[in-house]
Amino acid sequence: MKIVLLPGDGIGPEVTEQARLCLALLSDRGGLGFVFEEHAMGGAAIDRFGVPLPQDTIAACVEADAIMLGAVGGPAWDGAKLRPEAGLLELRAVLGVYANLRPARVIEGLEHLSPLRPEIAAGADVLVVRELTGGSYFGEKKLGDAVASDLCTYSRVEIERVAHIAFRAAQARSGRVTSVDKANVLATSKLWRCTVEDVARGYPDVALDHMYVDSAAMALVMNPRRFDVLLTENMFGDILSDEMSVIAGSIGLLASASLGDGGPGLFEPIHGSAPDIAGQDRANPCGAIASAAMLLEDGLGLRSQAALLRAAIDEALRGPVLTADLGGDAGCAAMGAEIRRLLVARLDARADPQGKAA
Repeated sequence: MKIVLLPGDGIGPEVTEQARLCLALLSDRGGLGFVFEEHAMGGAAIDRFGVPLPQDTIAACVEADAIMLGAVGGPAWDGAKLRPEAGLLELRAVLGVYANLRPARVIEGLEHLSPLRPEIAAGADVLVVRELTGGSYFGEKKLGDAVASDLCTYSRVEIERVAHIAFRAAQARSGRVTSVDKANVLATSKLWRCTVEDVARGYPDVALDHMYVDSAAMALVMNPRRFDVLLTENMFGDILSDEMSVIAGSIGLLASASLGDGGPGLFEPIHGSAPDIAGQDRANPCGAIASAAMLLEDGLGLRSQAALLRAAIDEALRGPVLTADLGGDAGCAAMGAEIRRLLVARLDARADPQGKAA
């Protein structure tokens, strides 16, 4: 299985390397035969090739079994005609990945990392399902000296397909979907709401409720446990999932998967390129490694390996080796090494549960 690596910019190469090492460890121990292939994207690609998404990168991604992305962007390209983020939008469109899954949970025993009171944060476990290829991010843009506009457009088909993913995800969780919109003022949200209600009729085992985006933002910090699966459009999902990441303790912890109806998925931590700490071994690799776990499960169907990797991450986060954003003093490489140490222990225990030769 071929995994394409797109390290990107800033701390992207550092965290991607720690994720790759975890995947390579699981591949070596399990005979999975992963082959890694690295390609340029984002600002790094602009500097080398003049475009944020070179044709060679596109070709490799289309042929891959899964794609692991680090981060793109940074002040070095501010004001440039070509922005690194344009490469990410183009890649999503090329791959046809229209659903972005962003899980966020407060790990038991780590409630103190959340800025919320422990009794509010405890037990929070939310999956944000964000529509990824529509809305104002992809709409026609006009920029003048005095007037600018971003067209927000959604079709029924675009809403239906991402809603199905949210409802299926809820069936495997607590069976609740909260659809977030602004149907009191936006025409696209009115279509969004009625389409989601139509889809919900096919899932009688899943409870559906609706919230306006401003109310949902408030509820996330007042009672995050009220949410199970949060379904919403592109821009709202981008904002709300970043809010949820802070509730979990650090934006450096959260992973994401971008999926479509076929072809490879795109897996990446939700954090940015953090150029202020790039190259200093200070980044938190947990979000990238958690994205590797999503790659295993959602991209390659390797659920047991994904579970082992997630368990190693959780165990590491309860230990003394923590990066600065989590209150520790460990570097990116040391945090990654600790997760792999715990992963090896779990692999050994699984292979030889009685302490005898396997």
